[in-house]
Amino acid sequence: MRETGRFAPSPSGQLHLGNLFCFLLAWLSARAQGGEMVLRIEDLDPDRTRTAYARGAEDDLRFLGLDWDRGGVDGGTEYSQGRRTAYYQTLLERLDQMGLTYPCFCSRAQLHAASAPHASDGEPIYPGTCRDLAPDQVRALSRTRSPAVRLRVDDDPIAFTDGVYGPFRQRLTQVCGDFLLRRSDGVFAYQLAVVADDAAMGVTQVVRGRDLLSSTPRQLYLYRLLGFAPPRFYHTPLLLAPDGRRLSKRDGDVCLDALRARGLTGPDVVGRLAFLAGLQETPRPVTPRELLPAFSWDRVPRQDICLPPEWL
Repeated sequence: MRETGRFAPSPSGQLHLGNLFCFLLAWLSARAQGGEMVLRIEDLDPDRTRTAYARGAEDDLRFLGLDWDRGGVDGGTEYSQGRRTAYYQTLLERLDQMGLTYPCFCSRAQLHAASAPHASDGEPIYPGTCRDLAPDQVRALSRTRSPAVRLRVDDDPIAFTDGVYGPFRQRLTQVCGDFLLRRSDGVFAYQLAVVADDAAMGVTQVVRGRDLLSSTPRQLYLYRLLGFAPPRFYHTPLLLAPDGRRLSKRDGDVCLDALRARGLTGPDVVGRLAFLAGLQETPRPVTPRELLPAFSWDRVPRQDICLPPEWL
């Protein structure tokens, strides 16, 4: 079976170097095995995403020499999450028919109350407040508040082997509890959308940042419930600012426009990213295709990487 990787930018701002680092590794992983690449626009939240940012992401990928075979802004509605809500709804209804979903009326303030238990990373564990509401309680609460929809989880451990970090095991009841499938405003949650789309698009390998490693068991749980074959996962180390802070679109961290303004070319940027990824000994200019013969996940570091101050 031919390998299929994917780019999945969220058009909520300009891509920063951490995004591009991950996208370079995703492209190399698929292309080194003769595979194809899909470009999906993850514009689930209409209040935060803009088409201009999606086109900007495409320009950034092209500038670096990263191509794709399917998808993109002009690649068809099936590659835009914002236009796939009807499909997500069918999957939600399938889970509902299995007795696995329920309406949740908890506010954000209630979920983050001091009395709520938290996992080690600070994420609130849903305590099951609305799990067993009676039908009359649901009707009464629905008169004043639109509910979110949650998925019931069980206590069975979920284990998988990540292509970078190795064996990983988690009990959802101890990490997140029953998790959201659709928000109270009708926007579908990332966990359901990403599983639905990767399965529908035939994605066989997912490359993304280490910060999403802990959410993978949730997605594997959905893959199992929906009868989809899961892809292989490769979680990459994060690029950090020189002060150790995670890079963020919200903070306006270094993007390609700033590097272009300083005269850097696509090969200049790829060379620096490849150096950070352990794929070459110096940050010399290089194209993605020149990196293919020597690409190996064994060369990619496991520790997060601080950007040299002089690169910013």
